[in-house]
Amino acid sequence: MTEIFGVPVQALFGQLLVGLINGSFYAVLSLGLAIIFGLLNIINFAHGALYMMGAFLAWIGLTYFGINYWLALVLAPLVVGIFGMLLERLMLKRLYHLDHLYGLLLTFGLALIIEGLFRYFYGISGQPYTVPEALGGAWNLGFIFLPKYRGWVIASSLVVCLVTWFVIERTKLGAYLRAGTENPKLLQAFGVNVPLLITLTYGYGVALAAFAGVLAAPIFSVNPVMGSNLIIVVFAVVVIGGMGSILGSIVTGLGLGLVEGITRVYYPEASAVVVFVIMAIVLLVRPAGLFGREK
Repeated sequence: MTEIFGVPVQALFGQLLVGLINGSFYAVLSLGLAIIFGLLNIINFAHGALYMMGAFLAWIGLTYFGINYWLALVLAPLVVGIFGMLLERLMLKRLYHLDHLYGLLLTFGLALIIEGLFRYFYGISGQPYTVPEALGGAWNLGFIFLPKYRGWVIASSLVVCLVTWFVIERTKLGAYLRAGTENPKLLQAFGVNVPLLITLTYGYGVALAAFAGVLAAPIFSVNPVMGSNLIIVVFAVVVIGGMGSILGSIVTGLGLGLVEGITRVYYPEASAVVVFVIMAIVLLVRPAGLFGREK
């Protein structure tokens, strides 16, 4: 059997695949966080709870209403996005002129409330969500069998991340969004509805979290704590990539997923902390993050 540095090649590629899948979730979730912080200056600690909500909406839709996976992939982010816009209009907009800490405390409280409600109604045991029939089975790549659903997760995450980056960085709408954070009064003078723009931006950021939740439902058990188990790592990804950096979130999320996969092969004991070790090193060398801008 072929080995790489003493590890069978199948085992190495298997862990790299797992790392790439985890990295896809990191990328989509951290992208949503980066959009919300970079354009709204809100540290959205409710992101993990909204990720969990997206997964639960997919499960509830299938279990009680017969809504299939493909429809849930559209409806769940839409519902969570609308819910997020209501939160922004009713609560978060009152904190924009205050310190970032107030937004963090409010969203942390919202996360506890949302998670508590789902724990009350569904307990903490995981709920199964079946892989859609069209994505069952696996492809034989010669050196490894790639489950079709895992391949779909990686591909769809990359597409969503790249489209989002393109819209924000290369289109007129993205220019409006960036201008709205730097000089909202001037932008409003040109006839742009800045409050609506901010609300839609927050809604899209949390919709990304729900989209990741639907993708995760067939892979992980759907339970109320699935978001809280992941959000700390995602925040570390955002810090490493640079707070508010769209490209940094995408590249860092995927890269750290692969680093985790390699660490599981060669030093399993460190796989749970390797992201935080990297974060500490990056903050010492470059406090603004790998793709962040020094002030």
